[in-house]
Amino acid sequence: MSWNNLFLIANYWAIAGWLLLAFAPRSPRTLSTILYAGVSLLCLLYIVLIIGFLTGGIDPGGAGGSFTSLAGVMKLFAAPGGATLGWVHYLAFDLFTGLWIARDADNKGFDRVVQFPFLFLTLMAGPVGLFLWLVVRERRAREQARAA
Repeated sequence: MSWNNLFLIANYWAIAGWLLLAFAPRSPRTLSTILYAGVSLLCLLYIVLIIGFLTGGIDPGGAGGSFTSLAGVMKLFAAPGGATLGWVHYLAFDLFTGLWIARDADNKGFDRVVQFPFLFLTLMAGPVGLFLWLVVRERRAREQARAA
């Protein structure tokens, strides 16, 4: 399978998880599906790729690279396999973060319409969505803590 095809499959897999998170009813089954069929499979793909790269079993398709320096990371990400590896990393963590935000928002009584912008920002620019959610949730979290 080509790196491009693997990249596209991972992308579509993550988008399916995001669509479920944004639009499907938030039943325990749906949330488990997102976590185990979405996030976990992206993590498994990452594990297979990183172990393959580190052991030499999978060729990232470029001229070397490493995680020990900026130049090494740039070299790694310049390779098709390295870019795919990095992208799968982002996909897995952003989807996990979106799932956490959705569960947290549900537990704090935020409407789905209010949640949507934070989920979208997390999908598009992970740390931005997470940071803004942490700011917005703080007041309600404190109110809930006082009431408990």
